[in-house]
Amino acid sequence: MSLRWGIVSAGKICHDFVNAFNSYPHVGDQVIAAVAAGDQARAEQFAKTHGIGKVFASYNDMAKSKDVDVVYIGALNPDHYNLSKLFLESGKHVLCEKPLCLNYKQSESLIKIAKSKGLFLMEAVWSRFAPSYIALEKEIAAGNLGDVQFVEVNFGVPIISVPRLGTKNMGGSAVLDIGIYTLQFAQYIFKDEPITVTARGELNEDGVDIVDTVILEYAGGRRAVLNINATIKLWNKATVVGTKGRATVEDPFHFPEVLIKADGSEQRFPLHNLKIPSNFENSAGLVYEALEVARCIKEDLTESPRMSHRDSLVLAKLMDTVRKQVGVKFDVDDKEFP
Repeated sequence: MSLRWGIVSAGKICHDFVNAFNSYPHVGDQVIAAVAAGDQARAEQFAKTHGIGKVFASYNDMAKSKDVDVVYIGALNPDHYNLSKLFLESGKHVLCEKPLCLNYKQSESLIKIAKSKGLFLMEAVWSRFAPSYIALEKEIAAGNLGDVQFVEVNFGVPIISVPRLGTKNMGGSAVLDIGIYTLQFAQYIFKDEPITVTARGELNEDGVDIVDTVILEYAGGRRAVLNINATIKLWNKATVVGTKGRATVEDPFHFPEVLIKADGSEQRFPLHNLKIPSNFENSAGLVYEALEVARCIKEDLTESPRMSHRDSLVLAKLMDTVRKQVGVKFDVDDKEFP
């Protein structure tokens, strides 16, 4: 029987996820079966746009349904914890948009729930499944860079006026919204946790970080320098430097189509064409995380080895640390979660 996806929310990222999925010719035995949103009219329009057969009147109705096996949650950051908890406790596998939750305590709680239920849970860090990332990993493993010592990542896009980024009660934060991509890249390369985190930032009038510079220091003198900026466009590439050479994933580094290898050669990974316009750059690549979820569920895995529960917890801890150092606090930071 096909793996049946339910789409939770009907916003821009959900549109791009479904568009990427429906445009890809090799999704295998899985299907987008249903959608639910806070506004049912929006959900109905979403279903019409994407040819989805079932619209639920509420998230609770979808959670109770026997017609959905796994959900993709693309709601606002503050809703990630409660929605993921709802669907896990209702027996559904969960792919939740990044950040998994607003902080470490929420993330740890969700992972405990998923494990107790024997269900799959993954934070949707789609970068991890980019063919260019996998090629970079092979380049490093082959020893072409030597011993990797330094990572530099820049991510800047002028999105300061977007409410979800600049408003604290919407979970706004540059480090949670775009900075997580820079943090995950450093972790993708170095694997172990940094021993020192140093962050400096700039806040808006609502107490939300809009610019961050983060230095991560790892054992053995390894270091990552990350620049995050929601006010201007940066050259959004990531470079890995070793004792024998360097490699770069080109702009947009969070899902690049070009890898510059240590020998200077260029390796390209073109994305498939989308059937309808998308909202975000290179979002055709979102299909790769759906393929990974389907593979893991088929193999009875409760987490992905490429984006594990540990990976999510390390990212949550790093984002908590950055927020604390630059002075961003959410109400949920003072709460405890089971």
